[in-house]
Amino acid sequence: MENDDLILPKDFPKLKNDAFLRACQGQETNHVPVWCMRQAGRYLPEFREFRAGKDFFETCRSPAACCELTLQPLRRFPFDAAIIFSDILVIPQAMGMDVQMVSGKGPTFPEPLKEPEDLLLLQHKVDVNKELGYVFKAITLTRHKLDGKVPLIGFTGAPWTLMAYMIEGGGSTTHSKAKRWLYRHPEASHKLLKMLTDVIVEYLLGQVAAGAQALQVFESHAGCLGPVEFQEFSLPYLRDIARKVKDQLKESGQDVPMIVFAKDGHYGLEDLSQSHYEVVGLDWTIDPRSARERTGGKVSLQGNMDPCALYAPKERISEIVKKMLEGFGTRGYIANLGHGLYPDMDPENVGAFVEAVHTHSRHLNLK
Repeated sequence: MENDDLILPKDFPKLKNDAFLRACQGQETNHVPVWCMRQAGRYLPEFREFRAGKDFFETCRSPAACCELTLQPLRRFPFDAAIIFSDILVIPQAMGMDVQMVSGKGPTFPEPLKEPEDLLLLQHKVDVNKELGYVFKAITLTRHKLDGKVPLIGFTGAPWTLMAYMIEGGGSTTHSKAKRWLYRHPEASHKLLKMLTDVIVEYLLGQVAAGAQALQVFESHAGCLGPVEFQEFSLPYLRDIARKVKDQLKESGQDVPMIVFAKDGHYGLEDLSQSHYEVVGLDWTIDPRSARERTGGKVSLQGNMDPCALYAPKERISEIVKKMLEGFGTRGYIANLGHGLYPDMDPENVGAFVEAVHTHSRHLNLK
């Protein structure tokens, strides 16, 4: 292929494996499709080698690097979907905040938001093509290089999760600084959440235009909210995002499945299943059968094996997967973990997980 900059988001290769997209829509599949959050990650030696000595966000800004990292796990495992290598914090960066990836500490904001007046420092109108065009280029390049092998998923962080990072200045166990805003500055909180929502909608539409075939919204910090705060500060924005993206896509005759993953947000399962998303992602704290009952067949489900189950021997992984598949059933279901892969996991066990999903689901489909 010629110069990567010249690759245009058109004439993409024909999709050969549509099991993931069919499962998103609740249609029958020969096997249950499977992918893993953070499947392009540090558990792969080739990932560590490729990333060695490079700045994290510099890598995110290189379409060729993102493409390579996205494709690495697919050379090793028969995953049914690829997810673009990027990070949820590219949005705060696009809004003018400095974010650095500090070794041993994770993402860090040297100057987090402290008081409502700090919102004036943010860029209110973000030109996503200018600020985040590198992600779109990465998606287009990867979609071509995938050669139709599997669909490509684009993603974003959700407004509350991004707000929490922007105020905490990094990871946190309590998110007390961000939650202080919700209780002390509710109006400013809504203003920030609305600003983030506007950027996210444009960002997701840009990803689809670039070639993303599905979209996942990560509400990674749902667990530190109670049901009341979730109803006020998370759910309305999650719904807005799905509705606005879908309305805009409809105008151009497009329809792209959307997945919402609110980690530890099991108290909101019924609401999430009525929020315009085709798929609800689940963490491992929810029983599969109970999740099916509570969502009433309105949505497909994705998840939810405890990532730590991958530390088990392969035979045990196979048993855990079989039980999980029996709980969810094989229709309207995408197998995944309940969170991302951890850096110290053995790639061979990831392979065993993928193989167990395919083997057991084919067997269950024959019954």
